[in-house]
Amino acid sequence: MNGLIETFFNLQVMQQYLPKVIEGMGITVLLATAVVLTGLALGFALGVLRSLRIRPVNLLIVLFADVFRAVPPLVILIIIYFAFPTIGLRFSGFASAWIGLSLVLAAFAEEIVWAGILSVPRGQWEAARASGLSFAQSLRYVVLPQAARLTIAPLTSRAIVITKNTALASVVAVGEILYQAQAAYSFSYNPSPLTLGAIAYLILFIPLVWLGRWVETRLAWKR
Repeated sequence: MNGLIETFFNLQVMQQYLPKVIEGMGITVLLATAVVLTGLALGFALGVLRSLRIRPVNLLIVLFADVFRAVPPLVILIIIYFAFPTIGLRFSGFASAWIGLSLVLAAFAEEIVWAGILSVPRGQWEAARASGLSFAQSLRYVVLPQAARLTIAPLTSRAIVITKNTALASVVAVGEILYQAQAAYSFSYNPSPLTLGAIAYLILFIPLVWLGRWVETRLAWKR
């Protein structure tokens, strides 16, 4: 038992590297916030654009969604950070993680928004148009409010999943929690900083999981 505590819960080592892990928490929060805002906004825009049913545009949107849902996020980050410089496009580690994870989230968000729009009965569209509303007005005032009830919960869950993927940013040298914990482990030769990193992730993401559960319960259809 003493060996376990000394190896994984060494308070002296944890105290030494706590400031670095806290710094990593700040970067993780900043990156996660940027990814969620950008990814959801882009996904929503693409879902609405797809509702216009312009065939060439829809084909491009479907291709985008399929590719970024199929390719692992880590591979996307590696391509942006390591491969793009060979064609003259250079991004920092933070920008690479932000762009890559935002595109992944946007791909999933677009499909969720599109499914929500499709779930609204066709009669709602026809009634709105018959009352004199334009297509845009019908979408804004009739369709999207109904679709929102079905999409907010899955969008929240997907956003939480993608924020946990910010740990992948350590691969492209972003100083988030995992990067700082691994660096501390390398310097101290003790895995206690990794335990500290795990605690930091719990502090950040357990409230998000509770938030997701609350949203799902709040917006659930009454049976």
